[in-house]
Amino acid sequence: MSGHSKWSTIKHKKAKTDAKRGKIFSKVVKEIMVAAKMGGSDPDSNARLRTIIEKAKSVNLPADNIDRAIKKGAGELSGVNYEEGTYEGYGPGGVAVLVSFMTDNRNRTASEVRHAFAKGNGNLGENGSVGWIFDLRGLITVPTESTDEDTVMDSALEAGAIDVTTNEEDGVFEIYTEPTDFLDVKSALSEGGFQIDMAETTMIPQNTVRVEGKVAVQLLRLIDALEDLDDVQEVYANFDMDMDAMEEAM
Repeated sequence: MSGHSKWSTIKHKKAKTDAKRGKIFSKVVKEIMVAAKMGGSDPDSNARLRTIIEKAKSVNLPADNIDRAIKKGAGELSGVNYEEGTYEGYGPGGVAVLVSFMTDNRNRTASEVRHAFAKGNGNLGENGSVGWIFDLRGLITVPTESTDEDTVMDSALEAGAIDVTTNEEDGVFEIYTEPTDFLDVKSALSEGGFQIDMAETTMIPQNTVRVEGKVAVQLLRLIDALEDLDDVQEVYANFDMDMDAMEEAM
């Protein structure tokens, strides 16, 4: 799990740069539109939409943009019709890579993702080749210096979390939830006075592959190239590496 937590930390730092050039806004708007299309425009009855609205607020997407995206997704305003899906493959070092996309042109997306894998010393696989390695979970991290293990565990489990682990290397408690319980657990922890470093719904790998040196650099370059594609929403991979090496490579 520690590899995923470290990569999430790096991605949150990168998100600040992405926000400046508008890329993260466009990705979040797509998520809102698809969620509203699939489950309706009412966040109270659409847990996926409610979660994405929280994400939109966390990256400072203006309220008007959020409302407009919801209306477009629900068909109340005209807009592009996006569809979602995943691509699966392997990166350098045999690391499993799962790519989530939203697009209005599948042929374009497939071509761009295939090119990124080939250029990045990876291999695009068949559907189902690596997806089974990942589980959709809510992930919340709380700094270990801000509380003790028993206190955070009792509060998190009582709120509906399914697991709490201590990541000593990163100095955080990692709290895992079912996706449907994510916001309830997050709210309970916030109201309980816990300091939350990071909170997101994500794909958690069941196992990780350790990568180092040149292979680590190649892998991170592949992931970065995939994430930079306009149609790609998220990239998940089951790797672990030293934080210093990760920051240097990025």
